[in-house]
Amino acid sequence: MKARFRVAYLGVLLLLVLGVACNQNKTKPDAQVASDIQNKFSQDSGLQGKQVNVQSANGVVTLDGTVDNAAQRDTAGRLAAAEEGVKTVVNNLQMAPQQPAPDQTAAATPPPAPEEPKPARHAKKSHRHVSEQPVADVTPEPAPAPALVANNTPPPPPPPPPAPKKVTIPSGTTLAVRLVDAIDSERNQAGQTFHATLDSPLAVEGETAIPAGYDVEGHIVDLKSAGKFAGQSLVVLQLDRIAVGGKYYNIQTDQFRKQGSSRGKNTAEKVGAGAAIGGIIGALAGGGKGAAIGAAAGGGLGGGVQAATKGQQIKLASETVLNFTLQGPVTVVPTTQGPNAGRQTLENN
Repeated sequence: MKARFRVAYLGVLLLLVLGVACNQNKTKPDAQVASDIQNKFSQDSGLQGKQVNVQSANGVVTLDGTVDNAAQRDTAGRLAAAEEGVKTVVNNLQMAPQQPAPDQTAAATPPPAPEEPKPARHAKKSHRHVSEQPVADVTPEPAPAPALVANNTPPPPPPPPPAPKKVTIPSGTTLAVRLVDAIDSERNQAGQTFHATLDSPLAVEGETAIPAGYDVEGHIVDLKSAGKFAGQSLVVLQLDRIAVGGKYYNIQTDQFRKQGSSRGKNTAEKVGAGAAIGGIIGALAGGGKGAAIGAAAGGGLGGGVQAATKGQQIKLASETVLNFTLQGPVTVVPTTQGPNAGRQTLENN
């Protein structure tokens, strides 16, 4: 009887090991990984049009090319690391040197002076004398005034508008966001992007820099679902950027982390008890077909207890308010109008 129980136990362990190995072997091809990362770069406003080369080999992704600043370089590395199947990211991106701004202190070229008008020429007058007729006293007509030459020089262009005022939101500022996308530890995956809206305005020295309601994007840093036999559910979130007036600002925040409860020792003991009861049923049935009936009954009893005590999953519903903290300053052009300013609303009759 003990030998049969040991054989059945080893068979269950072998099935579990084969299932885990099959799940680990399901990896995307290197070409697909590189293509998916390039698609992420083309959708990011800061990396659009940048010459970034992506190479993938056995989970190692290498980035080559040129970007404008360190924030774009970090964003490219983070997007590549979040891709499924990527183990290591080698970030070889270089930052392009800043071009000096053109000198705007040169004086404008003065318009050319108008030409001096030329005096009109007077035609010679011919006097006809009629013989033996008195000559009439004719008063000469005054000469016409000289015509003025039109000045076709265009007026100078108006001065350029002043540069927009910018403010810097300091590190340590709290961002309260309201989720738009629901997050479920049983359905979502690590690396996915989620959307939210700014729940409260961001102010600098008492003046509003960004009103509430603007769109915020983030990604799932880590996610684990509670298993049927062991493990705890886990959700780790982080914000990436905020959209204000059609422009995206990259931000760095801390991570929101939530962990669910797991199966306790009591559940494992109940599963073991189910297996023992199955063995007793098999013994009473008398081996052979009876042993198989006992094993099935024990497994069913253990599985029922397991389903009743499955680990808690984490579900963050839409409209849930989460708090994050800026880990670095961000410079923005302040605005006093919310995202819905200027939109027409229907009045209630």
